[in-house]
Amino acid sequence: MTETADKRAAHRRGVTVTTVACLTGVAAGLVSNVLTGGGADPITAATNTVAVAPLVAAFALNLGVVQVLGVDVGDFSTKDHLYTAFMTFALWFITWGLLLSAAA
Repeated sequence: MTETADKRAAHRRGVTVTTVACLTGVAAGLVSNVLTGGGADPITAATNTVAVAPLVAAFALNLGVVQVLGVDVGDFSTKDHLYTAFMTFALWFITWGLLLSAAA
């Protein structure tokens, strides 16, 4: 492979991993909102521990989706796993927080 092809492959891998982590985080936030009553009572919804289940599922789903899209997760370092977990958590937190705030 040429240097340009290597750079493109690395860039494609990074974009894929980031996109999947962000989209699963947003999806987990939406599912958390539905599971906690869709914003009927934001205080009760915010303290409902069931809302964390979609986040945990999103963590597990990330690696599977990325593998299906052709990224070798065997090459992931601890830093890569922490990055995808953080991005998923951050987008879940922002999405669910906005939905709870909109209901208030």
